[in-house]
Amino acid sequence: MTQAPATPKATRRQHDREIVALAVPAFGALVAEPLFVMADSAIVGHLGTAQLAGLGIASALLMTAVSIFVFLAYATTAAVARRVGAGDLQAAIRQGMDGIWLALLLGAAVIAVVLPTAPSIVELFGASDTAAPYATTYLRISALGIPAMLVVLAATGVLRGLQDTRTPLYVAIAGFIANGVLNVGLVYGADLGIAGSAWGTVIAQCGMAAAYLVVVVRGARRHGASLRPDASGIRASAQAGVPLLVRTLSLRAILMIATAVAARLGDADIAAHQIILSLWSLLAFALDAIAIAGQAIIGRYLGAGDSDGARRACRRMVEWGIAVGVVLGVLVVLSRPLFLPLFTSDATVKDAALPALVIVALSQPICGVVFVLDGVLMGAGDGPYLAWAMVVTLAVFAPVALLVPTLGGGLTAVWAAMTLMMAVRMLTLWLRTRSGRWIVTGATR
Repeated sequence: MTQAPATPKATRRQHDREIVALAVPAFGALVAEPLFVMADSAIVGHLGTAQLAGLGIASALLMTAVSIFVFLAYATTAAVARRVGAGDLQAAIRQGMDGIWLALLLGAAVIAVVLPTAPSIVELFGASDTAAPYATTYLRISALGIPAMLVVLAATGVLRGLQDTRTPLYVAIAGFIANGVLNVGLVYGADLGIAGSAWGTVIAQCGMAAAYLVVVVRGARRHGASLRPDASGIRASAQAGVPLLVRTLSLRAILMIATAVAARLGDADIAAHQIILSLWSLLAFALDAIAIAGQAIIGRYLGAGDSDGARRACRRMVEWGIAVGVVLGVLVVLSRPLFLPLFTSDATVKDAALPALVIVALSQPICGVVFVLDGVLMGAGDGPYLAWAMVVTLAVFAPVALLVPTLGGGLTAVWAAMTLMMAVRMLTLWLRTRSGRWIVTGATR
């Protein structure tokens, strides 16, 4: 007796269950890294203003360095998910090991650059004479944990590709708790000051990397996958990551331009911009969680040769992105009177932020579509197109944003330019998904 085909309603319910099961734990893991920085800031802040300023500079440099290599998670997720869909778990884990070895190599290279040049890097970023020694100390010690941080990225990609976002959540929670306990103990108990905070973070990151490696190694042994480095596999992982690196650098350039323009508008505007940017980043985590589900689900469908399933999943995730964007937008509007006083009591800063927050709220459905389609194309391994699309977006955004100080409009105009940027991204991504050229089935693209 043949089984009746699933109804559209049943298919939607299946997609909904998969999206929720992957996205909710992914969101929890995504917010762990900002919480690391917040915990460090709270602990170091009681040492003094100079120490906190040094931590702010060093942590910004570290987060920028790590965010550049986020392709280790994205590219690995897509590659592993394809092989999972093709039913070859051994090759999936082998692909993941290549990504982890690449992470170790890149981490070693970053250490080799940062350790001798840390004072120059800190000076380049304008640290004061009092803050610079603390920033240098924190940066040099924390740099030792960068290989572990990159391994965490790559191993997270492996587990996401294996359709597991719960383990990264558990590891992130454990890491956050360990980081807090170690920081308090080393900063105050051992009286190591800001160096203790750095060592606590390094130890916590190494512990997280070790936990991931235990999980991945067990999976490799269970499925007979080799743990040895493979030059061709590492090279393939690097090649897949280059377009995503271009995409990330272009996005970072957009955010830096927006901040630089806001700084030229005056102290009140840059203060308001930083508040809004922190909220925008938090909203992005919620939408990025759906994108992560998209990477894993789309990669699996394409690996299994199910192009129709990939299309249906894409359509459903776009609906999710729009719905979540609408909800987030409404929450932003309703919470404005409560949100701003948490960060400032300055009426001038509030006046600058309020209209810009309305624009941020209205743009959230657009952001929802952008994040989802970005995740879909990443899951399809369509990195070259994503790189090209982001470069085009940067080319459109930069002149518009740079004209804001001349044409006027203040911070509201800056965030209108940011909304234009997201609209351009949505257009480029929509055109690609509509064309169907992203649909390439098989264990590899």
